[in-house]
Amino acid sequence: MAKRLLHLILVCLFARYAAAQPLPIVAAENFYGDVARQIAGSDAQVSSILTNPDQDPHLFEARPSVARQLATAAIVICNGADYDPWMTRLLAATHTPDRQVIVVADIVHRKPGDNPHLWYDPPTMPAYASALATALIQRDPPHKAEYELRLQTFLTSLQPLQRKIAEMHARLNGTPVTATEPVFSYMATALGLTMRNQRFQLAVMNDTEPRASDIAAIDDDLREHRVHILFYNSQATDTAAQRLVAIAHQSGIPVVGVTETEPPDKTYQQWMTDQLDAVAQALANHPS
Repeated sequence: MAKRLLHLILVCLFARYAAAQPLPIVAAENFYGDVARQIAGSDAQVSSILTNPDQDPHLFEARPSVARQLATAAIVICNGADYDPWMTRLLAATHTPDRQVIVVADIVHRKPGDNPHLWYDPPTMPAYASALATALIQRDPPHKAEYELRLQTFLTSLQPLQRKIAEMHARLNGTPVTATEPVFSYMATALGLTMRNQRFQLAVMNDTEPRASDIAAIDDDLREHRVHILFYNSQATDTAAQRLVAIAHQSGIPVVGVTETEPPDKTYQQWMTDQLDAVAQALANHPS
């Protein structure tokens, strides 16, 4: 009897201990990890894999420690659309039966071949946050109210950003711009900007050689002032991108750097607001 009672006590204590442990969440990219922290709060322990703002995400190679993180994660978040294919391989190699995997591209109906820079598309983060809250509630029903409250707080916090996008769209609609690659394209569309040289950008993104005619077209756009901004990926400044930045500077075209990794000590909301402020400032300095 005493042994059985002791066993029951130990089982109860273990259950309470397990329930008190925060859910381990692993995000491939730190902006998804940041939003996960905002939704999950202290009820989860969130870690992100891609966090270095000076690193080209396309050149990332996962270390064995990443596989260990994924093996113990309750929820895993990745971008999908062939942006982080290393995650697919690691998840297959670290199969965990009850692990939930959130692929953001699936939520917003994007597929391989589409522009994978989904976090710059304004509808993406609300959809992802809602899907994450649902997954958290499924895994941790006792904290349902807290997850729902934090989700609502997050969605409300996006409203100033959404208003800023709408205001800039009304003011900037039709303004011609170009880019070294399509990192900012979704947001540019949301702002009403007319993005030129998209075939050139897709070639760069897909690591293929752009056509000579496409190279000439973007060069001419910069030299002949047909565009008001050159966007460039400040994390992947190869020789070709640096050449275009130099042409833009020589021509007096504003250059706006955009990143694929959330800067340290910034929230997703602050990061996006900073990027929009940089666009507004560039166009204010180059109105025609």
